[in-house]
Amino acid sequence: MSANPLVSIIIPTYNREDKLPEAINSAISQTYKNIQIIVIDDGSVDSTRELVATYPQIEYYWQKNQGQAAARNSGLKKTKGSIIASLDSDDIWFPDFLKLCVEKLENEQLDFVFANWEQEAKVGNNWSFLDNDPYLKPYFHKINGHWINLDNEELRELYVKACPSPSSSVVMRKSSIVSGWDEDIRIGDDWCLYLEMILSNSRCKAAFTLEKLWKKRIDEINIYDGRKWSEVLEFLYIADLKIKMEKFQHLLRKNELSLMQKRYMASLIELSKHKLVRDLNIPKSIGLLKKSFSISVPYTLRTIPDIFMTGIERKVRLLADKLKKKQ
Repeated sequence: MSANPLVSIIIPTYNREDKLPEAINSAISQTYKNIQIIVIDDGSVDSTRELVATYPQIEYYWQKNQGQAAARNSGLKKTKGSIIASLDSDDIWFPDFLKLCVEKLENEQLDFVFANWEQEAKVGNNWSFLDNDPYLKPYFHKINGHWINLDNEELRELYVKACPSPSSSVVMRKSSIVSGWDEDIRIGDDWCLYLEMILSNSRCKAAFTLEKLWKKRIDEINIYDGRKWSEVLEFLYIADLKIKMEKFQHLLRKNELSLMQKRYMASLIELSKHKLVRDLNIPKSIGLLKKSFSISVPYTLRTIPDIFMTGIERKVRLLADKLKKKQ
């Protein structure tokens, strides 16, 4: 164990000349100084190249546009450190992010750690994202010195259901990465990478802190936050989830695969509702339902009314809120 290991920071970017400088400056300004900063320009057509050239301490590489996962993998090949961190070019680390994360990672020889963040809001005030995360709450009682440790069983249970650790929140051991970021994944390439680490190694251990150590900014071109909910369903919870189920089928337990299949079917049904009600696309709606029925007829029949009723209840609440505001 090194007392001061080299941390390689990968910053993938695409047409982010407006926000990239703040991300770069937040990496340079870390109180932890043994770092290598790599910017992978995924085919930008703005002034990204000229901007990064003003930072002589940064390694810059341009590639034809291939997506965020490919950019991260390109960066991974250039890394020299034993510890890896991937900072999205629209996010900002607070000064002690690396210091606190590396200390925890190294002192307890964990595979990865992740930190809470200040979530930028489209409307209203920013908020502390992980404080109310329903998937993490069951572990809050385990807090010890600002950190909560998770063993492999806890990690499996958590990451099969959700991913509470976007790329910018994570510091991980390079040797724990199995095959890198899956380039077929549209949105959740980071989720897929962590799940592979967890499922492939029964001794995989991690920790998280509720201390806010970075800031997530949002705009209309964010991979996740900038999308319509229907697109999140289509890509993250249908296309991406299908890839994960196929990729990890040999590693997943029966109950874990069942949970994923139910999430997949529920997403198919919800997107079917959207196509029917919002887009009036009856053929597409029926096609999505057929996919769900092909997996489980009983589950699909039980879930259809639940999802349609949830949508109706949501519309009623929104209408009631509008009426209250007018009064």
